[in-house]
Amino acid sequence: MTTNLPLILNIETSTKNCSVALFRGDFLLSEKSLLSDKYSHSETLTLFIEEVMSDVKLKLSDLSAIAVSKGPGSYTGLRIGVSTAKGLSYSLSIPLISVPTLKSMAYSRSQINSNFDLYCPMIDARRMEVFSAFYNVENNVIRNVQADIIDENSYLNYSQKSILFFGDGSAKCKEIIKLKNASFIDDIYGCARDMGIISFKKYLSNDFEDVAYFEPFYLKDFVAGKKKN
Repeated sequence: MTTNLPLILNIETSTKNCSVALFRGDFLLSEKSLLSDKYSHSETLTLFIEEVMSDVKLKLSDLSAIAVSKGPGSYTGLRIGVSTAKGLSYSLSIPLISVPTLKSMAYSRSQINSNFDLYCPMIDARRMEVFSAFYNVENNVIRNVQADIIDENSYLNYSQKSILFFGDGSAKCKEIIKLKNASFIDDIYGCARDMGIISFKKYLSNDFEDVAYFEPFYLKDFVAGKKKN
């Protein structure tokens, strides 16, 4: 590992998992993560950032870039993560990188289970709705992110493919989706360590966001006065 590689702080708050991971290039230096039904991201995120920097005896001023999971996911979680990332990027005068939440989830899972044709990460969007997308083993997008209401006819056009459905939205779908080549893994959440490779590649290609105008990818409009996670 060389110190010439960029030092990138990755932030993931799109679901009930609040996590931070510090990478030197594509090498993980330190990470902190907390899975909580209370969505306590506002209390833990800043502390986690301080801890991962302290773990390796580095300062925020040593960072080369900030990467943040852009969504879709929890409205509140995304707002906290993105506002923190934008604040750090602006105050440190370093680039801001956005990583699609479902893409990083699919990349991580394809590295662990590489024998499927398609990977479909699912984030719970309440009732029988999920945020989902389809990727192949090379992490290329096969179907873009959508908010899907799941029923017995969902995804029939992919029935000839072996598909791994996973994420916190997959548990409620496995009794309804009856595709013969489908497999399911529950309790998989977005995690900052899964962002590291993608954010490093984006850094190398100068694929940065405009800090002033960047907003999370909520996918669905937030309805004021209605409780949302």
